[in-house]
Amino acid sequence: MNTNDVATHWESNAETWTIYSRAGYDKYRDALNTPAFLDMLPPIAGLTGLDLGCGEGTNTRAVAQLGARMTGVDIAPTFIRYARQTEAQDPLGIDYVVGDGQSLDFPEGNFDFVTAFMSLMDMADQQKVLGSLHRILKPGGFLQFSILHPCFVPPTRRNIRDESGAAVAVQVADYFDETDGRIERWLFSEIPAEERAALTPFSVPRFHRTLTSWVSMIVGAGFIIEAFGEPMASPEVALAEPVVADTRVAPIFLHIRARKP
Repeated sequence: MNTNDVATHWESNAETWTIYSRAGYDKYRDALNTPAFLDMLPPIAGLTGLDLGCGEGTNTRAVAQLGARMTGVDIAPTFIRYARQTEAQDPLGIDYVVGDGQSLDFPEGNFDFVTAFMSLMDMADQQKVLGSLHRILKPGGFLQFSILHPCFVPPTRRNIRDESGAAVAVQVADYFDETDGRIERWLFSEIPAEERAALTPFSVPRFHRTLTSWVSMIVGAGFIIEAFGEPMASPEVALAEPVVADTRVAPIFLHIRARKP
C-alpha cells in the first residue's frame, strides 16, 4: 500500500471521525492518551512546532495552548478543512496544510519540535517519515509521538474479562507480523448502537512494527531516544470512563520522545 492509498482511506474516514471525536466519543484520546502525552512534553512556550497527522486539529490546539507556534499537517483535506474552520472561529495562530509525512515541504531545521499523535503507525514508510522529520528539526530539537503499543496491541489482540465484564488479562498474537496496510474497520465504541448501525466503519490502514523495528528506525534516522511513556488510567479515570479501564491491565499506547543531536 502506498501513500496515495493511505490518503484515500483517511479522507473517507475524516467526516465521521471529526463529527464523533468532537462530540466526545473518542474516550481513549480525551480521557487518557492526550493528557498523558501533554504531561510528557518538555516546556514548549515560545517554540515553533509541527503537528504531523494533525487530523481535525484538536490536539494541535492543545499544544498551541501551551504557548507554542504551531503548524498542522495532515494527508486528508477534509481534516484540514475542519481544522481551518476552527482556527478561523477561535484563532490560536495555527497554520494548517495538506501534506505527506514522507516528503514534508519545509526548510531544513525549520522547527524546534514535532508532535505526532497516533499518526506515525498509519504511515506507509515510517523510516522515510522519520528521516523527513529529522531534516526539518533544528539541532537539539525533539520529536514526540504516540502509537499503539507494539507489544500489547499487535495485529491480534483480545481483552480477557471476568464474570462482571472487567478486563483482567490481554491475549496477544501475531506480534512479529509486520503488516503493510492491513485494513482495520471499527468505530468509536461509545457511539450509541442506533447511530453506529447507520455509520460506515472507519477504514484504517495498519502498518504494525515490532518494538525492535521502531527503535531501529528512530536511531537509524539519527535520533537519540530520551523518554518512553505507557499511559495507564488512574482508578478515578477508570471509574469515570470505564472504557479505558483495560489500560490498568496492560498499556494500549506507547509514547516516545527522541531528540536530534
